[in-house]
Amino acid sequence: MGMRVDVEDLVVRRGTFALRVPHLAIEAGEVFAVLGATGSGKTVLMETIAGAFEDYKGRVLLDGRDARDIAVQDRGIGILYQDYVLFPHMTVGDNVAYGLKCAHVGADEERCRVGEMLEAFGIGGLADKMPGVISGGESQRAALARALVLRPRLLILDEPFSALDPTTKARMHDLLRMVHRDFDCTIVFVTHDFNEAQQLADRVGIVLDGGLKAVVAADDLFDAAHDADVSSFLGMDG
Repeated sequence: MGMRVDVEDLVVRRGTFALRVPHLAIEAGEVFAVLGATGSGKTVLMETIAGAFEDYKGRVLLDGRDARDIAVQDRGIGILYQDYVLFPHMTVGDNVAYGLKCAHVGADEERCRVGEMLEAFGIGGLADKMPGVISGGESQRAALARALVLRPRLLILDEPFSALDPTTKARMHDLLRMVHRDFDCTIVFVTHDFNEAQQLADRVGIVLDGGLKAVVAADDLFDAAHDADVSSFLGMDG
């Protein structure tokens, strides 16, 4: 079952930048897009939820529990960044198995789960290949498999499709829908692409200049009443 995330009175400072989120509720099992321009604070918000930062004010609740009371490795969160880097010195199979090894999963279970993940993502024949000889789309699938092999209840994706060509991007959109359907997890993805947010998400949170400005149903992204800043960002001020 997917994880519910609540953010309350959050203030995160990184150097001269400050992110402020008075309230955000991400429902268990939904696909939630965090939409905003470069440098607006989208990634800071996601990394705070994932546990990269602890020096913040306010609270992050995971299924009602304060995240500070849960060790990062026990939060049940998988995260995939834009560059989705695979370890170049490991085979694809060993990349996918990495989290299981860190969790000291037994060899038989590790082999079974890695095989299941590779097949689920259509890369079963690549287990013994090195990352340098597979395509960008295959690398993305392997990185997703690595992020999901520990069966997280929340999957965070930080602009995972921005560097892909249109054809590969469309395939990855379909893959994300499959992940949501088959892996029963909450998905939060960061994007600056309006269409991507509308097509993939149930709801969209708009982050501008270090603040969460709006949360709307994806279908209502261009129909909802927005303030001047959000309207300008969406190109609706003309």
